Amino acid sequence: MMVGKRGIAAAFIALGGIGLTTGVAEARVPAGTWANPANTVQVRFAPCGRGRDADLMCGTVVWASEQAKADAARGGSDRLVGTRLFTDFEEEEPGRWSGTVFIPDIGREVEGTITQVDARTLVGEGCLFGGLGCRQQRWRRVK
Repeated sequence: MMVGKRGIAAAFIALGGIGLTTGVAEARVPAGTWANPANTVQVRFAPCGRGRDADLMCGTVVWASEQAKADAARGGSDRLVGTRLFTDFEEEEPGRWSGTVFIPDIGREVEGTITQVDARTLVGEGCLFGGLGCRQQRWRRVK
């Protein structure tokens, strides 16, 4: 897993699950603020509309380190805080969502999944090129 300058890319490529859903029954949408493992980016997840059969979830950056902001700027994203990184995540099964992820330091969107392992842990997975360049990462609840 990449850390440092390219860490923000790894953080946002890695948005999804490994299929663990233990302890998720108490929350259908993991609303609240979550941090990547390096704590260089914090994202607030909240409901953001209705999909085919369920509420959609979106995630917006509410805090970023100076390094994460610089990495995003090199990728063409002038403003990281306030940017929606997770768009239209729809629940596929209890505790597992899929949707679109924006990776600011490469200026690209990918499809990804998020699995809520428990009340304090999300596991994300995403791939750059249909099954290639895949990453996985654990996010923790901060608020």
